[in-house]
Amino acid sequence: MSDQILADHRRVEVLYSAERLQVRVRELGQEISADYGQRGVTMVGIMKGCFVFFADLVRACDIPLRTEFIGISSYGDETRTTGVVKITSDLSEPIENERVLIVEDIIDTGLTMRYLLDNFATRQPKDLKVCTLLHKPARTQVEVPMDYVGFTIPDEFVVGYGLDYAQYYRNLPFVGIYRG
Repeated sequence: MSDQILADHRRVEVLYSAERLQVRVRELGQEISADYGQRGVTMVGIMKGCFVFFADLVRACDIPLRTEFIGISSYGDETRTTGVVKITSDLSEPIENERVLIVEDIIDTGLTMRYLLDNFATRQPKDLKVCTLLHKPARTQVEVPMDYVGFTIPDEFVVGYGLDYAQYYRNLPFVGIYRG
């Protein structure tokens, strides 16, 4: 199956072009910079899916910031979340008394983000906000605060720009609907 996935990008229909993504990421960077100003922020990327968005977003921010990463898994090789959240790698530094902005690739059910918000709250940050590239409201099971949202998307499985299906398609420069 993996050779077929690699060879057949026709299974993916463009939802947001690379150009549209870059425009929106710059806009988000400006909003975040205006809100945090010189107070700065610790931006925490949720791996692996956010890595492309995270890199672009960090460069779009014109403020003092530090970066951290946390590995979370709730999909495995499926196209729907299992609902079981697993931390695969934790932060390397504490976030106590820090202004923290969690950066996610997509929020659909809200279960993963709720778990992470609850987990981070025990670490006593000064404040805690959420930025997501994509929000899929049709799948919402748990409401979570989203302070910065790139795009609201339909109830489709999407890949590209860091998002994957079975670890493939992350390298596509656009976000597309996977048609399997």
